[in-house]
Amino acid sequence: MLMSAQVVRDFFVGVRKVKVKIEIMPEVVTVRLNGDIDHHSAAPVRESIDAAIEANEPSLLILDFAGVDFMDSSGIGLVMGRYRALQKRHAEIHIINVSPYINKVMQLSGIGKLAKIEPAGGEDKKHEN
Repeated sequence: MLMSAQVVRDFFVGVRKVKVKIEIMPEVVTVRLNGDIDHHSAAPVRESIDAAIEANEPSLLILDFAGVDFMDSSGIGLVMGRYRALQKRHAEIHIINVSPYINKVMQLSGIGKLAKIEPAGGEDKKHEN
Protein backbone atom coordinates (compact mmCIF):
# COMPACT_ATOMS: atom_id res chain seq x y z
CA MET A 1 0.00 0.00 0.00
CA LEU A 2 1.26 3.48 -0.86
CA MET A 3 1.96 5.88 2.01
CA SER A 4 1.00 9.05 0.13
CA ALA A 5 0.58 9.74 -3.55
CA GLN A 6 -1.34 11.81 -6.03
CA VAL A 7 -2.60 10.90 -9.49
CA VAL A 8 -4.11 13.40 -11.91
CA ARG A 9 -5.92 12.29 -15.04
CA ASP A 10 -7.48 14.53 -17.66
CA PHE A 11 -10.01 13.10 -20.07
CA PHE A 12 -11.40 14.87 -23.09
CA VAL A 13 -14.96 13.83 -23.78
CA GLY A 14 -15.89 15.50 -27.04
CA VAL A 15 -14.81 19.08 -26.52
CA ARG A 16 -15.25 18.93 -22.74
CA LYS A 17 -12.49 18.17 -20.29
CA VAL A 18 -13.08 16.00 -17.23
CA LYS A 19 -10.35 16.03 -14.60
CA VAL A 20 -9.89 13.38 -11.93
CA LYS A 21 -7.38 14.05 -9.16
CA ILE A 22 -6.80 11.08 -6.86
CA GLU A 23 -5.04 11.56 -3.54
CA ILE A 24 -3.94 8.42 -1.75
CA MET A 25 -3.22 8.37 1.96
CA PRO A 26 -3.09 5.40 4.33
CA GLU A 27 -6.63 3.98 4.51
CA VAL A 28 -8.16 6.92 2.56
CA VAL A 29 -8.54 7.59 -1.16
CA THR A 30 -9.85 11.05 -2.05
CA VAL A 31 -11.10 11.66 -5.59
CA ARG A 32 -11.54 15.28 -6.68
CA LEU A 33 -13.79 15.53 -9.71
CA ASN A 34 -13.96 18.44 -12.12
CA GLY A 35 -16.34 18.48 -15.09
CA ASP A 36 -19.70 17.02 -15.98
CA ILE A 37 -20.41 13.44 -14.93
CA ASP A 38 -22.61 11.97 -17.65
CA HIS A 39 -22.80 8.94 -19.92
CA HIS A 40 -19.81 10.23 -21.92
CA SER A 41 -17.46 10.73 -18.98
CA ALA A 42 -18.57 8.14 -16.40
CA ALA A 43 -16.55 5.18 -17.77
CA PRO A 44 -13.05 6.71 -17.63
CA VAL A 45 -13.81 8.27 -14.23
CA ARG A 46 -15.08 4.92 -12.92
CA GLU A 47 -12.00 3.10 -14.21
CA SER A 48 -9.66 5.57 -12.47
CA ILE A 49 -11.49 5.27 -9.16
CA ASP A 50 -11.70 1.48 -9.36
CA ALA A 51 -7.97 1.22 -10.03
CA ALA A 52 -7.23 3.33 -6.94
CA ILE A 53 -9.59 1.25 -4.80
CA GLU A 54 -8.10 -2.02 -6.04
CA ALA A 55 -4.49 -0.91 -5.56
CA ASN A 56 -4.91 0.71 -2.15
CA GLU A 57 -7.83 -1.04 -0.41
CA PRO A 58 -8.99 2.05 1.50
CA SER A 59 -11.35 1.99 4.46
CA LEU A 60 -12.75 5.32 3.24
CA LEU A 61 -13.37 6.72 -0.24
CA ILE A 62 -14.06 10.44 -0.41
CA LEU A 63 -15.64 11.78 -3.60
CA ASP A 64 -15.20 15.55 -3.83
CA PHE A 65 -17.79 17.05 -6.19
CA ALA A 66 -16.64 20.69 -5.82
CA GLY A 67 -15.88 20.90 -9.55
CA VAL A 68 -19.02 19.11 -10.76
CA ASP A 69 -21.92 21.25 -11.98
CA PHE A 70 -23.90 18.57 -13.81
CA MET A 71 -24.53 14.88 -13.18
CA ASP A 72 -27.05 12.58 -14.87
CA SER A 73 -28.07 8.99 -14.06
CA SER A 74 -24.60 7.80 -15.11
CA GLY A 75 -23.19 9.77 -12.20
CA ILE A 76 -25.65 8.06 -9.87
CA GLY A 77 -24.49 4.71 -11.27
CA LEU A 78 -20.87 5.74 -10.75
CA VAL A 79 -21.48 6.48 -7.08
CA MET A 80 -23.67 3.41 -6.49
CA GLY A 81 -21.12 1.09 -8.10
CA ARG A 82 -18.33 2.42 -5.89
CA TYR A 83 -20.62 2.07 -2.85
CA ARG A 84 -21.22 -1.61 -3.67
CA ALA A 85 -17.50 -2.25 -4.26
CA LEU A 86 -16.61 -0.62 -0.94
CA GLN A 87 -19.28 -2.53 0.97
CA LYS A 88 -17.60 -5.79 -0.02
CA ARG A 89 -14.46 -4.44 1.66
CA HIS A 90 -16.37 -3.11 4.70
CA ALA A 91 -15.33 0.40 3.69
CA GLU A 92 -17.26 3.68 3.62
CA ILE A 93 -17.94 6.35 1.03
CA HIS A 94 -18.31 10.05 1.79
CA ILE A 95 -19.41 12.57 -0.81
CA ILE A 96 -18.38 16.15 -0.18
CA ASN A 97 -18.75 19.63 -1.65
CA VAL A 98 -21.92 18.90 -3.60
CA SER A 99 -23.89 21.74 -5.15
CA PRO A 100 -27.57 22.10 -4.26
CA TYR A 101 -28.49 20.52 -7.62
CA ILE A 102 -26.19 17.51 -7.15
CA ASN A 103 -27.35 17.13 -3.54
CA LYS A 104 -30.99 17.02 -4.68
CA VAL A 105 -30.20 14.40 -7.35
CA MET A 106 -28.33 12.27 -4.81
CA GLN A 107 -31.08 12.53 -2.19
CA LEU A 108 -33.82 11.67 -4.70
CA SER A 109 -31.83 8.64 -5.88
CA GLY A 110 -31.46 7.31 -2.33
CA ILE A 111 -27.70 7.79 -2.11
CA GLY A 112 -28.23 9.98 0.94
CA LYS A 113 -29.40 6.89 2.85
CA LEU A 114 -26.22 4.99 1.96
CA ALA A 115 -23.46 7.57 2.15
CA LYS A 116 -22.55 10.66 4.09
CA ILE A 117 -23.19 13.68 1.85
CA GLU A 118 -21.79 17.11 2.67
CA PRO A 119 -22.96 20.07 0.59
CA ALA A 120 -20.48 22.76 -0.41
CA GLY A 121 -19.70 24.69 2.74
CA GLY A 122 -19.39 21.54 4.85
CA GLU A 123 -22.85 21.31 6.43
CA ASP A 124 -23.82 17.65 6.72
CA LYS A 125 -27.13 17.04 4.92
CA LYS A 126 -27.37 13.26 5.25
CA HIS A 127 -30.99 12.35 5.79
CA GLU A 128 -31.59 9.75 8.46
CA ASN A 129 -34.80 7.83 7.72
